[in-house]
Amino acid sequence: MSSGGRRVLVVDDEPTIAGSIAARLRAEGYTVDVAHDGPSAIARFEADEPDLVVLDVMLPGFDGLEVCRRIQARRPIPVLMLTARDTETDLLVGLAVGADDYLTKPFSIRELAARVGVLFRRVDRAAEQHAAVARIVLGDLEIDPAERRVLRGGEPAHLTPIEFDLLVHMARQPRTVHPREALLANVWGWADATATRAVDSHVKALRRKLGADLIRTVHGVGYALDVPR
Repeated sequence: MSSGGRRVLVVDDEPTIAGSIAARLRAEGYTVDVAHDGPSAIARFEADEPDLVVLDVMLPGFDGLEVCRRIQARRPIPVLMLTARDTETDLLVGLAVGADDYLTKPFSIRELAARVGVLFRRVDRAAEQHAAVARIVLGDLEIDPAERRVLRGGEPAHLTPIEFDLLVHMARQPRTVHPREALLANVWGWADATATRAVDSHVKALRRKLGADLIRTVHGVGYALDVPR
């Protein structure tokens, strides 16, 4: 799908940065809305219904992590997080609250636009793949790829877009060990295998939401979805 008709919300408390990002994304064909603090970000999200959010961590009102938590609770949506702090803890916290990708400041606007394009392509690819997959039932785990719904023991689970895509990918080959690098390539669409902690963070989130027994760690390799035979 082209960028035409797609809406991006850019949230950054620095008007110059927000303006530069918005200008580049508009030049790429996106409709762009801008917010500069936590409360206005939530208001713009609810009013404009964007397809993707570019979100700075450091915001007045309340921070980007809280914004991410709140918008993911309302509607699962891809989020590209911007952070001035390049520490593993910050990265993992951002991913844990529902961010799909991150960029550390300073970054190039060209790189940001490319990441936005990658996220949209991942969403499109996942939608195409899920449309071709029938409902998956593995023990007490039920997944409806077309409707993006998950039940465990009859109870619904609220997953972010990347969490859902990761679960479906593993559920299509239950008990198969998936190397972290392969998951990054097949689910995230990332060729850079150095970001394997992103996989670890999302697996941790799935365990928290669906049960610690569901995904088995194969040390030094990756993960397998374990279900009753």
